[in-house]
Amino acid sequence: IITLSDLECDYINARSCCSKLNKWVVPEVIGHAVVTVLMLISLHWFIFLLNLPVATWNIYRYIMVPSGNMGVFDPTEIHNRGQLKSHMKEAMIKLGFHLLCFFMYLYRLVSKVAQK
Repeated sequence: IITLSDLECDYINARSCCSKLNKWVVPEVIGHAVVTVLMLISLHWFIFLLNLPVATWNIYRYIMVPSGNMGVFDPTEIHNRGQLKSHMKEAMIKLGFHLLCFFMYLYRLVSKVAQK
């Protein structure tokens, strides 16, 4: 969010912004897929079903990068067609999702410890 807002305010150029953001796309996809599979294996159905659409969206977004682009975030296209605003909206939604998941995981951890 901070990197995208810096780009929006012209504090950094599009190429450096996109290279910073693209280096975190693959670890995000792998990490979220691993967490989703672990929730399936451990039979936490609600959390698995909550994570599945986000993991699917991350994989879809990574797979659908057009050939010739630098990655999910491309410096030549980020200012075109309102992509900067859509990337900002997506980042805010993911932030809300991760905050929700953090507090759900924390509640689950505390409730499990309290049961013992």
